[in-house]
Amino acid sequence: MTLYDELFSYSALEQIFSAESCVKSILRFEAALAVAEAHTGVIPQGAAQKVAEVCATETFDVSAIARGAAHAGNIAIPLIKMLTEAVSRRDQHAARYVHWGATSQDAIDTGLFLQLRDALALVESDLARLSETLATLSSAHRTTLVVARTWMQHALPTTFGFVVAGWLDALLRHRHRLAEIRPRILSLQFGGAAGTLAALRGDGPKVARALAGELQLTLPDAPWHTHRDRMAEIAAFFGLLSGTLGKMARDISLHAQTEVGELIEPAGKGRGGSSTMPHKRNPVTCAIVLAASTRVPGLVSTVLSAMPQEQQRGLGGWHSEWETLPEIVRLSGGALHHLTLMLPHLEVDTKRMRQNLESTNGLIFAEAVSTTIADRVGKMPAHELLEAACKRCLEEGRHLKEVLRDDPSLQGYFSSSDLDSLFDAKNYLGSSEEFLDRIIAQANELHR
Repeated sequence: MTLYDELFSYSALEQIFSAESCVKSILRFEAALAVAEAHTGVIPQGAAQKVAEVCATETFDVSAIARGAAHAGNIAIPLIKMLTEAVSRRDQHAARYVHWGATSQDAIDTGLFLQLRDALALVESDLARLSETLATLSSAHRTTLVVARTWMQHALPTTFGFVVAGWLDALLRHRHRLAEIRPRILSLQFGGAAGTLAALRGDGPKVARALAGELQLTLPDAPWHTHRDRMAEIAAFFGLLSGTLGKMARDISLHAQTEVGELIEPAGKGRGGSSTMPHKRNPVTCAIVLAASTRVPGLVSTVLSAMPQEQQRGLGGWHSEWETLPEIVRLSGGALHHLTLMLPHLEVDTKRMRQNLESTNGLIFAEAVSTTIADRVGKMPAHELLEAACKRCLEEGRHLKEVLRDDPSLQGYFSSSDLDSLFDAKNYLGSSEEFLDRIIAQANELHR
């Protein structure tokens, strides 16, 4: 199924997780293994050179590998057989040392982590770009008034800059999270048949150290064939990231509803239209991101469910990761990339934001007034007074400020100028500007 690849992922990620790249990643492991074993005196230098040369230059039939995997149980077995035959055609003696002391899972797990490392470089780049965009957008709209909504209803005034700062704050946590887990998860897998490297007769640890250095992966304290927390941790990271991206897309799409009209995804030829309604400007990027945030949690659950693997080598659980983890990265990374491309061009209708703020005849300022009265009569009596005033406001179709000004029971609590001040949204933004400044400062620190 490739029709939706460009919609839900993007070409650079697709290339990293293509069948050809998967094979090349395993061959990178095999070449590095031979070189590491030669450096540590385990196999002849000439044999390692020949193995590395074939890994770098030989083209292997991906379809044949796939057919072989259907019988062998994984792709490493037919690939290593082909590699051995290719080396043998050039040097029969060197062919004896292909895959020396390793097992299929070593090649497959490490190969996947080499792919993940390349993918994470793209993800980190997009996270940085999106953070910069959000910091710029938040700063530009730090005083742009907008309705804060709770339970999808008007709540209080806020600023669009503070809304965006909330998105940015979550994204910065993901950047810190990824930087923290990256060295832990990008770890070499090299344990041989049962995790003891017994076939290397005591040379296993020094070969593993040299191999980790060749591949620039973290050297674990021990092989981890059936300890899948590293796989689960990277899956969980992308699950969290996709959730944050989905929250952003959900917010944007709600702001973009016709009746709200505060945000609009950028227009373009062939973008966001309908097959039958010429007037439509659909939030395409939001749809892509929300689809990913819907699909990824179930995939993360698969990886978590695969963690209890049997004894020293798992049956089925390990196999369930092979397509699942790349799909998680493709969907999450694709959502991130599409949002990164769209957000710099997001259209912000500040006039509509102001109109919506004023659309409830001042009801949005009820808490501001209630809090002021509460200083004199207590919280609950103040709440009841304003509740009654809001009810009259709705019944009579009048502005809340007029109702309060004409209410004899509220005389003496505030002057006309006090009321004007209470109904000025700029006076009821709380500490939002201070919070925004903290988040922007963190973002600027990361961007240095």
